[in-house]
Amino acid sequence: MTKRTDYISWDDYFLGISLLAARRSKDPGTQVGACIVSPENRIVSIGYNGMPYGCSDDEFPWGREGEALDVKYTYVCHAELNAILNASGRDLKGCRIYVPLFPCNECAKAIIQSGINKVMYLSDKYKDTDIVVASKRMFQAAGVELVQLQPEIEEICLSFRAEDV
Repeated sequence: MTKRTDYISWDDYFLGISLLAARRSKDPGTQVGACIVSPENRIVSIGYNGMPYGCSDDEFPWGREGEALDVKYTYVCHAELNAILNASGRDLKGCRIYVPLFPCNECAKAIIQSGINKVMYLSDKYKDTDIVVASKRMFQAAGVELVQLQPEIEEICLSFRAEDV
């Protein structure tokens, strides 16, 4: 018998983990996950977008429009920042981060400051916004490599049935 040849690539694996983490988000509009990986392909940390600890998902707003105190943007902690904070002080220098959506300018600052030197992303749908243009300027100035992923697979279906294991 020979080994399987239809296993997924490292990039698809880590991107898949970021997409799975995104499923924890309670945001009704945009669910984002992040997976930080060491140069040795070890997962260092994971995060998803949501309210900060102690802030009830039921008491803070999830809307996109209105006054600053009435919209989610004022309160939600993004997946990238959560993953960095969840690393609990571990050294992230030389790591890469996998995200489904290109990081905003605030997350770009945290990524740069943490020492992560490669951003692996799937979608750049907000590329023409000032926030993403600013992110790219900072990443370029800091020497952070940006890689838009082209997954080798279109989807993965997970089964939680014990008989499928």
